[in-house]
Formats: sequence, C-alpha cells, structure tokens
Amino acid sequence: MTIALVRPETVYRRYTFYMADTTIKVDTAVRDRLQELARERGITMRELVAQLAGAMPTKEELAERREETKAYIEEHFLGEPYTEEDAEAGQRLWADIVSGRVGEVR
Repeated sequence: MTIALVRPETVYRRYTFYMADTTIKVDTAVRDRLQELARERGITMRELVAQLAGAMPTKEELAERREETKAYIEEHFLGEPYTEEDAEAGQRLWADIVSGRVGEVR
C-alpha cells in the first residue's frame, strides 16, 4: 500500500518560498523547555529559537563591542590608551563591589 502526501500547493508553495526547514535534534527536556518558553511568550518555537540566536553574539561581534567600548573609554574617561592593567583594575573593582568590600559609591 502506498500513501501519497497531498499538500495544498498554493499554501505550501507560499510558505516554503520564505522558509527553509532545518531539524535540530535536542533532548526531550530541552525541547519541552523551549516549548514552554515559547508558549509563555505567545510565540512559536521557531520564533523563540530565532530570537535566541539573534540575542547571542558571536566571538567576532564580542571583539567588535570590546574595541568600541575601549575607544569610548579612552575618549571620554581616560584621554589616553586603555591598557590591560586598566582592564584588570576594573575587574578587581567590580569583584570588590559585588562582594561588598567597597563602600557606597558617591
């Protein structure tokens, strides 16, 4: 016995013209989580995955942001080149703030 899949051509052709389908295999728990997140937002899982992918910067984008931030700091705060020592001092200060070792900022 052969079963033929019948698709309404006008709908199917219009839909597939704009969309390329790809299957992503994930654990059932991940799939359920994605489905729950999408449902809470009132969107499809396809839209949720697209939003997640758009929100995650690539290494290249992160490097570009870092350079832009560095240039801004140099221009508006330092007036001189931003060094690795400056970056390390900033990280230490932030760690102190988070741990409560630094008093109120005025």
